[in-house]
Amino acid sequence: MITRGQAKQLGALLRKMVSDMPDEDAVSYTAFIKSWAANTRYQAGDRVKYNGVVYNVLQAHTSQADWTPDVAASLFAKVLIPTDEEGQQTEIPDWEQPDSTNPYMIGDQVRFDGHIYESIIDGNVWSPSAYPAGWKLVE
Repeated sequence: MITRGQAKQLGALLRKMVSDMPDEDAVSYTAFIKSWAANTRYQAGDRVKYNGVVYNVLQAHTSQADWTPDVAASLFAKVLIPTDEEGQQTEIPDWEQPDSTNPYMIGDQVRFDGHIYESIIDGNVWSPSAYPAGWKLVE
């Protein structure tokens, strides 16, 4: 039987392991990513969960109630592509406008205008209609 103290240690270990994973892996373990909270000190590179979505912290700051990850783009970057433990994309999300902090990378697939497209360039911040040369039509 595991003691409460051991369970706390195990939880801390798992949170540390997930914090060291690449984004594409960490989004599969959201139970071990801390939820965003106001009045909390965050460091660049931390990950937080807000409304079920994983975000990377872009710069060190102490959070405020009105600086939530979904509205404070200078502080947080949404992780756009969900993947499994092996780094394989687990679902094909709808295309969302990324910025320089969370662009699509080679192999990322998205739904756009009823079709599935795959990014054929790294750092892709354009939609398939805005820059067709950056995308391959999959279906």
